[in-house]
Amino acid sequence: MADALMLDSNGPDDQPRQVRLSSPDKIVWPATDQGAAITKADLTAYLDAVAQPMLRGLADRPVTLQRVRGGIEGEEFYSKNPPKGVPEWSRTTMVTYPSGRSHPQLVIDDAATLLWTAQMSTVTWHPWPVRSGDNDHPDEVRIDLDPQPGRAFRDVVEAAHGLREVLRDAGLTPYVKTTGSRGVHVFAPIRPRLEFLEVRHAVIGIARELERRLPDLVTTAWWKEQRGERIFVDFNQATRDRTLAAAWSPRILPGAPVSVPVTWEQLDEVVPAELTVHTVPGWLEEHGDAWTGMHDDPGEIDGAYALWEADLERGLGELNFPPDHPKMPGEPPRVQPSKKVAEHWDEDGNRVDPPAVRRSRRAD
Repeated sequence: MADALMLDSNGPDDQPRQVRLSSPDKIVWPATDQGAAITKADLTAYLDAVAQPMLRGLADRPVTLQRVRGGIEGEEFYSKNPPKGVPEWSRTTMVTYPSGRSHPQLVIDDAATLLWTAQMSTVTWHPWPVRSGDNDHPDEVRIDLDPQPGRAFRDVVEAAHGLREVLRDAGLTPYVKTTGSRGVHVFAPIRPRLEFLEVRHAVIGIARELERRLPDLVTTAWWKEQRGERIFVDFNQATRDRTLAAAWSPRILPGAPVSVPVTWEQLDEVVPAELTVHTVPGWLEEHGDAWTGMHDDPGEIDGAYALWEADLERGLGELNFPPDHPKMPGEPPRVQPSKKVAEHWDEDGNRVDPPAVRRSRRAD
């Protein structure tokens, strides 16, 4: 077993760089019926093969690194702060989190930095929907179609085509990719004019419109107990500090599946489980990158935001934020509907003591 390899790659401005890869024979993905085991060296070879299109989605963005200790069957963790030992040629950008806390986050502009993150046991890359020069105004709408148990991938494809029409009607140009799992990610480039909360509201407007058009297939219900077998339109992927796996990124799942951009025509035929670290370099060579030029002509988000405003007129308001997000004005109660006791919550979704508890506390 080799102790280390030196990988030749390109840094910023195509300057040659070397990246040291320790333990290249270390297994990251164990062998499955679909393919042989994938080592750390295999992963870097894969990244080298897809670097050009993958960097189109990573470059100039803050990136969260999903890393493992002991391969995908070991400990999994996320690096938001740059890992120790960042190469001197790499750069960072300051980001602000929902808590108000700020710190630098790694930006992956070049193939050498990408390979270095693999050396640091990264297996999935999660770029923010913002550029490093303006980390508060997203330049992408991102929606995750998350199937519930009982739904097939063909059902998700049907929902994705419905979402495509909603986005088009709102004046946006949608792009689609597999997730590397059971769902589909739909993106649309936008001009970075609105802040995260406003973009999230526009996405809620889109999600509710899709739900109206396909009520038996999709849902915006945040609580799983209310979804049934419908596909969840995950509006919270538009929340600050929420990210999706990058295009061309492997996933921490058996068999090393990859999140692959496809055309809308290819979506009808593709079998996601067949798109893996083993097979995707050949797929890319044969089909090219379906997302080339995605940001050449970004759309305006006004039409999507108008859907949100129309829903406000209908009496529909805020939806739940992720549980680690600060409580927001107008947010529904953060309690499962089946466990909610009406008198414990005010009209703004804030928990209050019932009268009996208040009287007891006064007596004490």
